[in-house]
Amino acid sequence: MEHVGSAHTEAELGLLLARARELLESPSQAVLDLGIEPSPRVAGMVSPPEAPVLFQRPRKRESVRDGPARVVGTESRLLFDALQQVFTGLGFGTVGDEVFQDLVLARIVEPTSLLDSGRVLRDMGRTPVSYATMKRSLAKVSAGDYRSKIAEACFGHAATNGDVSLVLYDVTTLYFEAEKEDDLRKVGYSKERRVDPQVVVGLLVDRGGFPLEIGCFEGNKAETATIVPIIRQFQARHGLADMVVVADAGMLSASNLTALDEAGLRFIVGSRQTKAPADLEGHFRWNGDAFEDGQVIDTITPRHGGSRRDPRKRAEPVWDPENHAKDWRAVWAYSRKRAVRDERTLTLQENRAKAIIDGDKQAKSVRFVKTTSSGRSLDDKALARARRLAGLKGYVTNIPAPIMPAREVISSYHDLWHVEQSFRMSKTDLRARPMFHRQRDAIEAHLTIVFTALAVARRAQQLTGLAIGNITKQLRPLRSATIAINGTQQTFPPDIPAEKQAILDALQHPKPTH
Repeated sequence: MEHVGSAHTEAELGLLLARARELLESPSQAVLDLGIEPSPRVAGMVSPPEAPVLFQRPRKRESVRDGPARVVGTESRLLFDALQQVFTGLGFGTVGDEVFQDLVLARIVEPTSLLDSGRVLRDMGRTPVSYATMKRSLAKVSAGDYRSKIAEACFGHAATNGDVSLVLYDVTTLYFEAEKEDDLRKVGYSKERRVDPQVVVGLLVDRGGFPLEIGCFEGNKAETATIVPIIRQFQARHGLADMVVVADAGMLSASNLTALDEAGLRFIVGSRQTKAPADLEGHFRWNGDAFEDGQVIDTITPRHGGSRRDPRKRAEPVWDPENHAKDWRAVWAYSRKRAVRDERTLTLQENRAKAIIDGDKQAKSVRFVKTTSSGRSLDDKALARARRLAGLKGYVTNIPAPIMPAREVISSYHDLWHVEQSFRMSKTDLRARPMFHRQRDAIEAHLTIVFTALAVARRAQQLTGLAIGNITKQLRPLRSATIAINGTQQTFPPDIPAEKQAILDALQHPKPTH
């Protein structure tokens, strides 16, 4: 930029304009090296006659611009390409449906409605199909049994890169923005105390949290009634005969454990703390209720409430299926850190119970409040029993001690946080709920898309060590720009910082896993 001067009269202004034109036409004027040839000016067919001159000066070939350069559009194509590489690397390309792939990747980048998915895809440089075609694609997901193909690919990946000898299971609920129930969407138990229709979803993952199987059940179905169908479905799909199933205490029912045992499967489930007095009766008799930090007690627990161990024997029985046909193996562990947390919780519950008894808080069903004909009072026995068991955590299994030591049983159970994390990812990062679909095929298709997106997100997290939200947050601003100038359009890639290039390299060129 150069300042030519200032003018106070029309004559001075004319001189400044002439000087400015000379500067613009100077051969030393710098130009942007865009690799674009300027469009030549096209002369008209008929030109007005010019006055004759003695010496005709040769004319310079003029070039014009079609106005200032402008940005036509930007897109996060690098992010789409990186996620697409993970999608195909997992073997999901066998589905052979590009619309399904686009819907899965759009849900990872920005979970939104089916109608708004086109905007997300355009932002990533894709040309989306129409809304009607997207709805037809949902119908193809169920008709083409995409979930089986995705599950087969997930199992192949987990078997090659992970460990499928131990699987983790948990359930959650997904609610609907609807008022009426139907055969699938029903009002049932909800941890959020919702009264909306819902479905119960069971998820099976490997010990690293990579999804292997998903199932959908009626909203009023008990959680304990979902684990056996999912496990049998998983067994039948992959022809498995021997594996360990880990689930939390919510799956602890006599029928479930018997069904898993009869299917030749091994299980590890959490035990309820209320079972500790019966399981540890012999320990309490001979050793009292004092425990050391990290102490583990390997004993047995009755399959049914009617049977019990003999507390007169000091040594804990060593479980085996032949000698203890009416019992399961029980492992109890004491943690001082857990005891401090339990004591704090019990103190809060005791204070709340006292406040209700004194009338300071509204009466409701609260632990340690005993209601009799004479009124409400503190249940001292229940409170003392709970304090005696503070710090204890139990695990029930049908794996003999020579095959799996007690501490390995405990560590295997603690891997359950992976399936809980996968559920959190599906609810937060992928926003699986609320659902707005009505027909069962559309609901199942939605779950298949979420299941596939969860697998891609989990794999991306394994490759980069970053949460999927962090990956999209860092890569989405890397936008290529399409610029229109001199009648042509050119697309320019973004400048990629080293730390973001490392993420792209990890996603697009994964290192081999043994």
